Amino acid sequence: MTIRLALFDLDDTLMNHRDAVVRGIQRHVDSLGAPYSTAELDSTTLWHELEDAHYHRYLTGELTYAEMRRVRAAEFAGAHGVALTETEADTWFDGYFEHYRDSWLLFEDALPCLDAMTEAGAQIGVITNGEPDFQHVKLQRTGLDGRFGHVIASGGVGVAKPDAEIFHVACERFGVDPSDALYVGDRLLTDAVGAARAGLTGVWLNRFGDDVPEGAVSHGSGTADPAALAAENDVTTIASLDELSELLRR
Repeated sequence: MTIRLALFDLDDTLMNHRDAVVRGIQRHVDSLGAPYSTAELDSTTLWHELEDAHYHRYLTGELTYAEMRRVRAAEFAGAHGVALTETEADTWFDGYFEHYRDSWLLFEDALPCLDAMTEAGAQIGVITNGEPDFQHVKLQRTGLDGRFGHVIASGGVGVAKPDAEIFHVACERFGVDPSDALYVGDRLLTDAVGAARAGLTGVWLNRFGDDVPEGAVSHGSGTADPAALAAENDVTTIASLDELSELLRR
């Protein structure tokens, strides 16, 4: 396989977002004390559910970024019997974010993979759903800043994955045809299938052994079986970024 451009998702592909969220919300709850720290609710599960629900609303334009943060904080607090004003919700989320940011770490296979792609002669870049400034802070704090030719964030181009346009924008900025590019991400539909349908080689990084692809119905899939969905779209599945260099040798 000859690849001129290797594009990567950021959260849960290069950076361990899931664990950072867990550590962030646990530390925030502990810092707040009662009633949060004494509640019988599973704070981690609730926070993940609110992130999944409202981050999607932000990506579709239903909520602004600030509104998305605010509603997540308000609903989490409300589940614990605490009513927050908009200002209080903003402050609450800022507190959580400090703990979340302090928990950012790269996966151990991230840097070796990026080095291997560069050594193989491929350009490397990032396509991520989110606000450009926020995503660049992640790159800076995790030591990735300056490693990529281009970083394409949905908030900066006005369209989000899995829309084909964001993948085409990335290829155009690098001057590479989609057929000569691959995209690897942790979400089967949003990342790998979206890339494949845009004409790139789609690679699903299934680090966590997920067995049901997210949003199968809303993304136009008739199946919730990941193996079948990957096969239908010529998506390659890997469990680690260490496997990516092996693909290039095929």
